[in-house]
Amino acid sequence: MAERPLRILQVSTSDIEGGAEKVAWNLFRTYRERGLGSVLAVGRKHSDDPDVLLMPLVQNTGHLSMWARPWLAFADMVSPSVGRVRGAEKLRHWLRFIGHPGSLLDIQRGHEDFYFPGTWHLLGLPDERPDIIHCHNLHGGYFDLRALPWLSQKTATMLTMHDAWLLSGHCAHSFECERWKSGCGECPDLTIYPRILRDATAHNWKRKQEIFEESRLYVATPSRWLLAKAEQSLVAPAIVEARVIPNGVDLSVFHPADRQAVRAMLGIPQHAKVLLFTAYGIRQNTWKDWETLRLAIGLVDDRLRGKDVLFIALGENAPAERIGRALILSIPYQNDPRDVARYYQAADVYVHAARVDTFPTTVVEALACGTPVVATAVGGIPEQVEDGVTGILVPPRDVEAMAEATIRLLSDDPMRMHLGRNAAEDAERRFGLNRQAEEYLDWYEEIAGRVS
Repeated sequence: MAERPLRILQVSTSDIEGGAEKVAWNLFRTYRERGLGSVLAVGRKHSDDPDVLLMPLVQNTGHLSMWARPWLAFADMVSPSVGRVRGAEKLRHWLRFIGHPGSLLDIQRGHEDFYFPGTWHLLGLPDERPDIIHCHNLHGGYFDLRALPWLSQKTATMLTMHDAWLLSGHCAHSFECERWKSGCGECPDLTIYPRILRDATAHNWKRKQEIFEESRLYVATPSRWLLAKAEQSLVAPAIVEARVIPNGVDLSVFHPADRQAVRAMLGIPQHAKVLLFTAYGIRQNTWKDWETLRLAIGLVDDRLRGKDVLFIALGENAPAERIGRALILSIPYQNDPRDVARYYQAADVYVHAARVDTFPTTVVEALACGTPVVATAVGGIPEQVEDGVTGILVPPRDVEAMAEATIRLLSDDPMRMHLGRNAAEDAERRFGLNRQAEEYLDWYEEIAGRVS
């Protein structure tokens, strides 16, 4: 392996999006900058990067029926327009359903749809066979989970879990439900993403169990919280080795800056008390807790009388509104991370209300920008925020606690600045993208050395 650089193929739902997709994208680019053979295979491609490969439905049509071939080929012709042309994704779905009606039948029965035959040709997508295949989220309508045993036999296969979908009969997070430990069934909420139409969760769970019994995977999670769940789940038999590798951010982009200068650039009043929360589709986001956050803003405004409170909802496209005197300003999703960083740098406090969260990148971005965080202590968030040192943790759905913590930081400038400095120092030490990449690369080298 020392004679040439590692060849790394990552697999992700999309290239340029938020959350898990951003993690895969950042690692892909970092590896390539270091001279490695870095390729990213995705279900939806938004960039023009030549090393991002769109996963096809059809690669080798020899095993497909005469009926399926043309329809799936047409679906692949539409695939490059998905995410760029309105209606393209829906058209692609229907072409696939016509070519393989069984997928539509599965969906109607509540079965998770795994019919994506191009997955079985994944190792042939790059010019050269990869040494490591590194999978990220495998839900999102692009990957045949049944290929995992085959992939893990052919090539060392790593899987970074960003949520708990692999553990359950359908949902990416199960909240208080623990049926995933024993087999699912009688699901309390079929609408949780990815939603299903009928309760086939026991069937889906059993099928995943059979897949993992035949797979051999190197499993990474960004938080100890999620790894503990994986080790109690149906994924456990597949784990050759597991590690916690926290997600990192680009510290050359996310770093402290002159707050007054940034506010002037963004047109934010210098005297305002500025709160920030960022997530995709904040008000409708299943994992976040908009109602608690909204009520807490109302309390903050009521108790900070005479102060102008500005709450920025980054990732939401909605008209401005007021809660009392507090202004809620919605800013649409920003593609350029430098634009995103400016909002963190302009804010006094980053407020993160969640019902469940694995390891939200937004919290790390805020810390890296020297912005103290008030967040609900759920999932992996307590592994990100050191309570009383880099921010303040509060119980979930506790409006009063969230409001009081926010008011405390807004009212005590020395404390807020102290926590902000701590946050930036802690992020530099623990949450840099280069640190994350190096941990993965060291592990890749270890694995490649064992199998060579």
